[in-house]
Amino acid sequence: MSTRIYDCLKAISEKIIDNKDFLTDLDREIGDADHGVNMARGFQAVIEKVPSDQTDIGAVLKTTGMTLLSTVGGASGPLYGTAYMEAAKVFAGKSEVTGEDFKSGLEAAIAGIQKRGKAVKGEKTMLDALMPATDAFSEKLAGGASFADALDAACTAANEGVEYTKTIAATKGRASYLGERSIGHQDPGATSLTMTLETIRDFVKG
Repeated sequence: MSTRIYDCLKAISEKIIDNKDFLTDLDREIGDADHGVNMARGFQAVIEKVPSDQTDIGAVLKTTGMTLLSTVGGASGPLYGTAYMEAAKVFAGKSEVTGEDFKSGLEAAIAGIQKRGKAVKGEKTMLDALMPATDAFSEKLAGGASFADALDAACTAANEGVEYTKTIAATKGRASYLGERSIGHQDPGATSLTMTLETIRDFVKG
């Protein structure tokens, strides 16, 4: 019998692996054409390394982060790895996730990514999806919405963030070499981040 956190991670992994070619095609336009391949390899490793019976969500997320850090190449490995490892601190010793916990986890992930990548919103990165998603989630939660409804709002905001990345030039990573030519293309990292949030929402809704 696997835990819910393991089942959720497995669903995220399957989503990323299923969209490997799509994410790689996005990255081909503005990067090294390896985002999908790298992420799929990383999440395949996550499913192999994370114990399916571990109930400590913090421990599971820490293992996830360390695995992504060591198996995903390019900028995505350190950023995704850091996001999961920082979120892990919020969930240390916990076996269930509340809306407030999830909000704190998202905020910790953002802080980790900003520190690691020296990135801010508006640079055509995963933060352009994650930050508005977190704001939308927090706002809904503060207004008394359920966890699932707050996740709906987060996913809507994340998708809007992905669309926003098409309108701006990249200033971080490989894509920054293209400058203005990166306009018109959506960011692969923002896209895989949004897929992650959508999978979590679908999992919570059951």
